Amino acid sequence: MKNFSLLRYFTLAIIVLVLIANTLKAGIPPNYYTPVNGLTGAPLKTALHNIIRNHTRKTYDYLWTAFYTTDDKTPLTVWDMYSDIPDGTPPYVYDFGTDQCATTPGHENGCYNREHTFPKSWWGGGDLAADTMYTDLFHIVPTDSYVNSRRSNYPYGQVGTATWTSLNGSKLGPCTTPGYTGTAFEPRDEFKGDVARNILYMATRYESRIDTWQIYPEANVVLDGTSYPCFDQWHIDLLLAWNASDPVSQKEIDRNEAVYLIQLNRNPFIDHPEYVNQIWGPTGAPVEEPANHASSFSAHTITLNWTDATGDVVPNGYLIRMSAVGFNNIAIPADGVLVADDAFNKNIAPGIQTCTFGELTPGTVYYFKIYGYTINNGLLDYKTDGTPMQTSIIAY
Repeated sequence: MKNFSLLRYFTLAIIVLVLIANTLKAGIPPNYYTPVNGLTGAPLKTALHNIIRNHTRKTYDYLWTAFYTTDDKTPLTVWDMYSDIPDGTPPYVYDFGTDQCATTPGHENGCYNREHTFPKSWWGGGDLAADTMYTDLFHIVPTDSYVNSRRSNYPYGQVGTATWTSLNGSKLGPCTTPGYTGTAFEPRDEFKGDVARNILYMATRYESRIDTWQIYPEANVVLDGTSYPCFDQWHIDLLLAWNASDPVSQKEIDRNEAVYLIQLNRNPFIDHPEYVNQIWGPTGAPVEEPANHASSFSAHTITLNWTDATGDVVPNGYLIRMSAVGFNNIAIPADGVLVADDAFNKNIAPGIQTCTFGELTPGTVYYFKIYGYTINNGLLDYKTDGTPMQTSIIAY
């Protein structure tokens, strides 16, 4: 944390106390969401759009001031999702104001700037100074400037083998979410729901403009050019999974209230996270599960290899699960629930036929099982009947 004058601390403290006093008056206004009662799918999304559109626009420079109450981890320090480690010690912490910057120093722990969760190049720019999207706080957060630059315009996704990792564990590298294998950026698990709900807000708040958004190479793998569903199916599956695996936190609730007092609109997916599935969730009958399990499952140090399953129904992806206790401690995945990648679970697209688990303890026996699955329009079915392939290996 950088040092600056006692007078500056005092001045900022007064600002924060005033803004906190205003925040105490926040809350969902009576009947705010009444117009959406009974709606699902595209009609629900459009009804929410009509509620949250026409918010009060602030200038881009004003965002620095807004962050004091929208993204304060303490009254004087920044809540940076790209450096924070919840329930742990972050590698660095920024002070409001004195540590902000407009240019990137070329390394982490230099300064914080303004990250567009939904990259501005995805909608093509134009007159950014007058564009409401450019200054909408619901998708703009303070982040380490260097990590922000590494994320660039890449979509969010599950990353397998990272090509670069930030000091708090955010990763950049090839995406393992079924449906996309290009470069993606993966934040820490504790902030995946935050990111998902930010992006879904943008698709809802600006649905009347979606058909004007320029489709850059990075955006073309995410956006489908329509107001509904707006996203390619792989990205919908990812956002649904992250919304479910990382529920709304107190941080998000507080931020929603703070932004509401500034913009006079709300993120409906923080107030009602169930709207996510009601709009983009699966419909219809489940697809048939894969015909066969993967074969020739073997381990080489911490790298697993297999032969893709064959048959009249082939998998769209594979879930590899690990345990350090035994095969019986590996839970059977539940149909309809996409398991997020973590230290014990990896999703791999067909055709890759290899997977690496890292940070294992030498001398420990690790146990693995592999499950193929089909996924279509958000409907997911694991191959669970019969016996899945399994293997074990001592890490060294």
